[in-house]
This record gives sequence, C-alpha cells and structure tokens, in this order.
Amino acid sequence: MSHFTLRQTSPVLQWAALLAASVVCIAAFELMRLPAALMLGAIAGAILVASFEGRVHIPPQSFILAQGVIGCLVAKAIGAVSPATMLAQWPIFLIGIGTVMAFAAGLGMLLARWKVLPGTTAIWGSSPGAATAMVLMAEAFGADIRLVAVMQYLRVAFVGLIASVVAREWGATGGAAPMAIDWFPAFTPGSLVATLTIAVGGAVIGVKSKIPAGALLVTLFIATALSAAHVVTITLPPWLLAACYAVVGWSIGFRFTRPMIGYAARQLPRIVASIVTLIAMCGGLAYALHIVVGTDPLTAYLATSPGGADSVAIIAASSKVDLPFVMTMQIGRAIVAILIGPALARFLVRWAAGDEPASSSVNASK
Repeated sequence: MSHFTLRQTSPVLQWAALLAASVVCIAAFELMRLPAALMLGAIAGAILVASFEGRVHIPPQSFILAQGVIGCLVAKAIGAVSPATMLAQWPIFLIGIGTVMAFAAGLGMLLARWKVLPGTTAIWGSSPGAATAMVLMAEAFGADIRLVAVMQYLRVAFVGLIASVVAREWGATGGAAPMAIDWFPAFTPGSLVATLTIAVGGAVIGVKSKIPAGALLVTLFIATALSAAHVVTITLPPWLLAACYAVVGWSIGFRFTRPMIGYAARQLPRIVASIVTLIAMCGGLAYALHIVVGTDPLTAYLATSPGGADSVAIIAASSKVDLPFVMTMQIGRAIVAILIGPALARFLVRWAAGDEPASSSVNASK
C-alpha cells in the first residue's frame, strides 16, 4: 500500500494543507489553553505537512523580517519594566535572576555532558527566558534550532499550565481564565509605520553586519533605545504578531525531518525530566523568597517561573499579585538570557568538547 505524499501536488494545494493544518493545531492548543498557541500551532502544522513530504517554501527574507518584529516586541516588554521597581529591590532581583539562570545553565550543561543533547543545543534549550529569542539566536551559534524549539516551547507550555494550576489552587480568582484578544485594535498609523521601519531597518542592518542573530538583536537594541528616549512608541497589533509567529513557526517546523522527530521522541523523557526539575527548583526559590523576604507566595512563584513571560503576565494580571515585581523579574531574566547566552554557549564548547561529533551527526540529518 503506497504512502500518500504531498510531493507531487500543486503549490496551491500544499499551501492550503499547511494553512488548514496550522489552523487546526492552533485551535486545539487554544482550547487546551496552552501559551504561545500561535507559534506552537504553526510549528505543528508545518511538521505535519513535512511528514507527508510537503515542500512549501517560506522565503528567507520573511523569516528575517519576522525576527525584526519580534525584536521590537521584546523591546516593548523591556520598556514596560519599572526602573523604580528594579532599583528599589535590586538585591532581590539580582539573586532571583542569577539563581534561576544558574539552575538552568547547570541542567543544560549536565544534558550536554551526559550526551542527551548535542553541542550547544542543551544550553540554548535550557535557557529560562525569551523562548522565541533563544530559538532564533540558537542557530547562529551552532545549535540545532529544531531541538532547541522542542525544549523551549515544551517548557513554555509546562510553565504556563503549572502556573495556571498553582494560581487557581491558591485562590487567585480568574487566574487561569483566557484573555480575549482584540485582533484589530485602534492604533496610531504613524507609530505602526515607525515600528515597522525599525523592524525592517534593524533586520537589514543586523544581516549586513554579520552579527549572529543580528536581525533580532540589532532591532532589539535600536527599538529599546528609541523607545526609552520617547522617540517612538512601539506599536504591534495582534494580527501583525500572529503573522510573524506563523512565519517563524513554519520556518522552524519545516526543518523537522522524520529522523529528527524520532531522535527528539527518544530524548523526550529526559527533556521532560529536566523541565520538571527546573520548575521544581524555581518553586523552591519562590518558597525561599516567601520565607526570607516576605513576598507573597503566588507573586514569588510567578516571578521565578522559568520562562513563559507572556502566559505568566496574563495569569498575574488577573490575579492578586504584585504585577510590577513579577514582570520586572521575568523581563530582567529574559534580558540577561539574551545577553549571556552566546558566552554560555562558547563556554560549553570548551567544557564539553566531546559533544561535537554528536552535534555533527544530528546536523547531518538536516
């Protein structure tokens, strides 16, 4: 019995299959209240089409421009953090951010040392913050973007689900309720044009400069500086973000092959074990904050949750917690993760040089 494939079908039919698969997966993830459902659904849809040998071509330029828009999104989140909150409690933030980063780095290095994951993939996959940024930066530093995506988005899903359960069990009314999205909100056209100009310009400069993950990082720094100086108001309508998430998700999903899916499935129990371990360690840190500093338990738990800042923000906004404290810790850790990720990756190459052959063998399956 022959196996059905999309290889010989028309491009229009393959695009239709991709869109249909993505919509179904996104709807399923939304019903399950998974965070980052748009991104996860696009990845899952692309993997499904690729498994039937579909060959939808995602232009590289669109992937680069999507990174620029995501850079603006991260810059907007950074601008939402209160400097007064950061300065008033800087020792707590320093200890909290540093401890979570140390937990994640330690687990990532153990995964690499034990050869569970190849090369620098373990460090990027374990990084506790800025999941999309970590996935986009990982490939530029030699990691396998597919496995990094599996680790990052699986952890985002775990963190979001567990945080929702914790909020509900601790009596945070509405903590797990989904937030309605206004897909077409009113906005100032000039602000959107300025934001898109920064995204496109930063992405182009980043690529031309040959900086690793430059499309994301250069845009991030330009947008952060201009936003902080009140030169521009970062404006990103949900429909624009959805399109960018779809492009990034499809670009990642089509990199999965049957051998890679089999490899990830074999490593899944260990990856899940590392994720649960990290969440438990961060829960212990939250308890310490509650006992030593007096932070209320739910605020401490949400602040130290390792990643999933967007879903944590939704839960925190609908709960009786110290929202500035939670978001300052979350965004501060994301900034640190972006800044020190390359240095950690280089250190891992020196520390666990024995993983290089494994990295090469997995990359050969691309």
